[in-house]
Amino acid sequence: MKLEASDLEPIFSACFLETYRTILVGGGEEPLYRPSADPTKTPHEVVYREDYLASALHEVSHWCLAGASRRMLEDYGYWYAPDGRDAEQQAAFERAEARPQALEWILSDSIGFEFQLSADNLEGGFGPSRAFEAAVEKEKMGFLERGLPSRAHRFCEALRSSPANDSRSGRY
Repeated sequence: MKLEASDLEPIFSACFLETYRTILVGGGEEPLYRPSADPTKTPHEVVYREDYLASALHEVSHWCLAGASRRMLEDYGYWYAPDGRDAEQQAAFERAEARPQALEWILSDSIGFEFQLSADNLEGGFGPSRAFEAAVEKEKMGFLERGLPSRAHRFCEALRSSPANDSRSGRY
């Protein structure tokens, strides 16, 4: 059985609900991080788009990289230019996305899911640039050499050891 996006939700909760009061939630029209006003009553939410596994892995990657102050802000306080970006906006997107997409790639590898680099700009007519491809690969290699951030490492290990993960892939 291959992991589905919804299979990630209990794995994420087992890793982070108690310590970080954060859950992973599918079914969103758009991905979004929603901090809770009172996490003792309602957990923070990492929302992924519809039931897309890639979206869930990507949003978890952002969460794993966000520091404590960023995790108190909706969507980590980042400004997001929607689909249809011009070349300058696309370059800024690529600079901001290299680390999260590298981590998404590692998480994808841990469950045997094919990673797809995303320029996230279909209407703008820009696919991933060669520089972006190289930057994401460089970040991935850096993570593998230095080690993953602690939350990312914890989630990756939980994914790899999940009974629902039939890929049981090797090192990230």
